[in-house]
Amino acid sequence: MLVRAWWALIRLGFRLLYNELACTYDPVSWVVSLGDWRNWQRAALRHLNVTPGARVLELAHGTGNLQIDLRTAGLEPVGCDLSPYMGRIARRKLLRHRVRPALVRARGQALPFPDGCFPAVVSTFPTEFIIAPETLHEAYRVLQPGGRLVIVPNGLLTGGGVVGSALELAYRATGQRGPWPGDIPRRFAEAGFRLKQATVTFPRSAALVIIAEKGPL
Repeated sequence: MLVRAWWALIRLGFRLLYNELACTYDPVSWVVSLGDWRNWQRAALRHLNVTPGARVLELAHGTGNLQIDLRTAGLEPVGCDLSPYMGRIARRKLLRHRVRPALVRARGQALPFPDGCFPAVVSTFPTEFIIAPETLHEAYRVLQPGGRLVIVPNGLLTGGGVVGSALELAYRATGQRGPWPGDIPRRFAEAGFRLKQATVTFPRSAALVIIAEKGPL
């Protein structure tokens, strides 16, 4: 019973962080990554394999940071998130940075876009919705042939001394460490993706990057 109560509390905490407490997301992310959260997000950019000016869809755009990075990289970002709280924060942030918001509120399992309209889809630190068969099917559907779904599921603190070690313990206690479920390769394969992964390293941390390329079903 205590274990069930603990995980129920963890799920509640994440729900609040993505919704009613979304205003705390950026500072919390900075603290729990020892300042490397934005590096972990940007690790996805080098794996998109797109040409300048390409439209890139971000699933679960959060507070809009990667939307700014995508625009800075010369791309045309489109963001999708279910949380209205994140949507409002991201819109204000993009306007402050003079980036035209192209944000929609929708579920990743039912994307409001036509088939084959994006050369790349990206998502950084998404919840488990990202590996739902419905989400993978939708990502495959909206991708162009040969397009990529690039996911940064987590980052790992490799430095930071005692503080870094304590944060890693907290990550494990909240279920954010350890391998993905064993059927993950099968899920991607059944959706039509060819799967590979990369690790991008930083002075005191590393980011895991999942690259799923659209192949014929």
